[in-house]
Formats: sequence, C-alpha cells, structure tokens
Amino acid sequence: MSSLGFWNKVKKPVFVLAPMADVTDSAFRRVIAKYGKPDVLWTEFVSADGLCSKGRKVLLKSLGYSEAERPIVAQLFTSNPEKMKEAARLVATLGFDGLDINMGCPDRSIEKQKSGAAMMKDHKLALSIIQAAKAGIKEAGSNIPVSVKTRLGYNKDELESWLPILLSGKPAVITIHARTRKEMSKVSARWERIKRAVEIRDNLKSETLIFGNGDVSDLADARLKVKQTGCDGVMLGRAVFGNPWLFSEQAPSVKQKLEVLSEHTRLFEKLLGKTKSFAVMKKHFKAYVSGFDGAKELRAELMSAMNKKEVVEMIKGYLSKQ
Repeated sequence: MSSLGFWNKVKKPVFVLAPMADVTDSAFRRVIAKYGKPDVLWTEFVSADGLCSKGRKVLLKSLGYSEAERPIVAQLFTSNPEKMKEAARLVATLGFDGLDINMGCPDRSIEKQKSGAAMMKDHKLALSIIQAAKAGIKEAGSNIPVSVKTRLGYNKDELESWLPILLSGKPAVITIHARTRKEMSKVSARWERIKRAVEIRDNLKSETLIFGNGDVSDLADARLKVKQTGCDGVMLGRAVFGNPWLFSEQAPSVKQKLEVLSEHTRLFEKLLGKTKSFAVMKKHFKAYVSGFDGAKELRAELMSAMNKKEVVEMIKGYLSKQ
C-alpha cells in the first residue's frame, strides 16, 4: 500500500503554505482558505509533549481547523518517540489529513528539547520519531500520511547523508528548506540542492515526494523553481504575510486589503482571543498596511490598538477619508 495517502490525489506540482509560529494560526488559515487557498494547509507547529499533558487544552486550540481548510496537515515536534506516538494517535482521531514532523526549526528553546533542527544531529532518533508517528496513527485505526520538514543539514550541508536516512523511513513528503540550520535565513536558499535531493530520491527509487522551501516570492517563482529542479512541490512562507491572495494570484485594492485585515482581526479575537495575546496580530498589521498613501500613519495607529473594535474603527476612519 502506498504511504502517500491523500497526496496521491493532489495535482502536481503542489503549492502549499508553510507552518509558521504565531502566523498560520486558525484565524489566518481561515482567511487564506477564503481568499487564496493553497493546495494543502499546515497548522502552526505544536509540541507533541504538550499534547500529552494535562494542560493540552490551549494546544488543542492551535489544532482547531475548519472543513474549508482541507486538506490540512498538523505539524508536531518532539524528541520523545512515546510522546509522538500518543500525539499522532490524537492527531489522527481529530481528523487531520496528514501529520508532519518538524526537523528543521532553529529556535533554541525547541533545540534544547532535542527537537526541531536538533533532530539532524541524531539520525537514529529521527527515524524512531517517524516510526512512532506511524505507529500512533495505526493505533487510531487510521492511515493518514506522515511527512517531514527539515533543512540541508545542521552546521554544514549534509544532504547526501541526511536525505537517504529520512527516505528510509518512507515518509510521504520531505520538505527541504534549502539552507542549513547554521545559516538560518542569512544566505540565499540554494535551490540547486533541491534538484540534487530529487536526484537522490530517484536514485533510491523512493516514492516520497520532494518539496522545496526558501525565498519563494510568489506562484510564478514557485513554478519556475519546479521547472528548474524537478521537485514535486513548493512550500511558500513569508510571501503570504499581508497577502492572503498569494495562492489565487489576485491583486487586491487597498480597500480590499484593509477590509480583510478587519475580518482577520475579528476572527482572531473570536477563535483565539482567550488563548493568545492580541499583540500577535501586530505583525500582521505591519504586513497588510504598507505600500500605499497614509500607510505609515495608519500602521502606527494600529500598533496601539488593544482589541478588534479599535482596529475596525481605525480602518473605517482611514477608508472614510479616501
């Protein structure tokens, strides 16, 4: 039986939204699903250990999704196979279409737990985490596919040794951020290494899909990178900031952008107001409100807002003067 699951039914090449902490939460995903839905959506990354604890109520909010977001993949991180197994069982029970394992996040607090990018230092543990995820899903009576998001290596490019190890675990998809952990985002993504990843996959006769990630500006750029590398799909992240229309390739007016910002803010307060600080929205204010007359002044005003009501009134005030 193929391990690709729903990925078999998704038209190639696949263009997906990257999981980003405090960005791709349930409010923003609903906005994106409405105005520019990608082929597949990812949740923010969530701690598998946390999902197995008594205080998991807040984390379950992070995993909340609407049917309009399907297909949707839950992303987890942990260095504990037993916790991954238990959390994977929960993810399958919650009805997600897939489970992704974060093996690339460079956040120091995540790495201290031997998770995220630290997984690249312990190949045996990385494989056991993949197998644990599959075991938990099976225990739930499900067969949703397991995928992995990672980087070229930790301190140096180790694609030639790291990728075959991951492929031996038979994940449905491996998304490769085309930089090392050490490089963070300080250098340009090396897409020629995505091409090499495809060659390695083909040489090993693996059916795992290879997605590339890093410095992709829009869908036209994503299509070009698919053509240049032969990868099966592209994951877009930062380009979606302030632009829920990214995947529909529409060019919204200033009025449309501000009206959707109001909608986004209302959704945030409705869905996440009790579990997340309103300050999370401020990075979105910066992204939506730029590149037009009066943007700087409106942006400064919005940064002082404390709730959705204030945001909506500020935007109405700006639009009434146009």
